[in-house]
Amino acid sequence: MLEGGGLVQTFLTVIYVIICIGLIATVLLQSERSAGLSGTIAGGTQSLFGKKKSWDDLLSRFTTGLAVAFMILAVLLTLFN
Repeated sequence: MLEGGGLVQTFLTVIYVIICIGLIATVLLQSERSAGLSGTIAGGTQSLFGKKKSWDDLLSRFTTGLAVAFMILAVLLTLFN
């Protein structure tokens, strides 16, 4: 366990809540993708012909970054408790 003040834990908790809200928002903003084999084929053709690619790529990268930050902060908050 790491020894730390309550101020650091409070700061990390506030950042954690902001990241959680951001992660929820980015997941909800992403466009729908069909499930199953037909969705895989349709998704391949959409990326081939460039349908909404830049916005979806940006949201995908942002979601990935937020998910990584979410996991790291979850571990840090566990160590501070």
